[in-house]
Amino acid sequence: MKTILVIISANAEWRVVRAFYPHAAVENTPFGEFLELELAGNRVVMLQGGWGKISAAASAQYGISHWGPDLVLNLGTCGGFEGRIQRGTIILVEKTIVYDIFEQMGDAAEALEFYSTSLDLSFIRKPYPQAVQKGLLVSADRDIIPADIPGLVEKYAAVAADWESGAIAWVCARTQRPCLILRAVTDLVSIQGGEAYGTLAFFQQATQEVISAMFAALPGWIKCALPAE
Repeated sequence: MKTILVIISANAEWRVVRAFYPHAAVENTPFGEFLELELAGNRVVMLQGGWGKISAAASAQYGISHWGPDLVLNLGTCGGFEGRIQRGTIILVEKTIVYDIFEQMGDAAEALEFYSTSLDLSFIRKPYPQAVQKGLLVSADRDIIPADIPGLVEKYAAVAADWESGAIAWVCARTQRPCLILRAVTDLVSIQGGEAYGTLAFFQQATQEVISAMFAALPGWIKCALPAE
């Protein structure tokens, strides 16, 4: 039996997890709640990691140190760039870039590269339990600023952004833990604005739909990611 750590970041995402496993015993960590259960013949720890880079990095390291997982999964949401990706698309993340780093004393490119992470996905076997789009996810401690979109597209060919994946991927790479990040697009942002901006209920409803689908498929993702015994 392997141990899988599933990190859930945003509060809206965690509420869906709690509703999906209503009978699971819930305990606490310094970062939020967690629950344990058995899925696909493996021990699975669901950890509420918290939103933003600081919580994401700290809780990822806590989970790795505390449970010693054989695999780390981050399931969550992201915002998409209108015209470059469709709402509901699940991104199987191959690389993360933390783009809100502004180095003005040294080499800015070197600073960005230091916190960029390429994920080795060679351990994941097909067929996948859900349709996915492999690609890059840019990450920052902020929602997508509409005016930033042209630059992010030009510089990184980005299609979507989130808050936590860059930090989680970086910690997993430094601790040499296999990492699988799946982020579903809940809302689209254009240079005119975001369809969920100012309408939190839109994001919450979309989160309910995509996170529920992800957890319904979670046993399948575990089977794809772990070697058959």
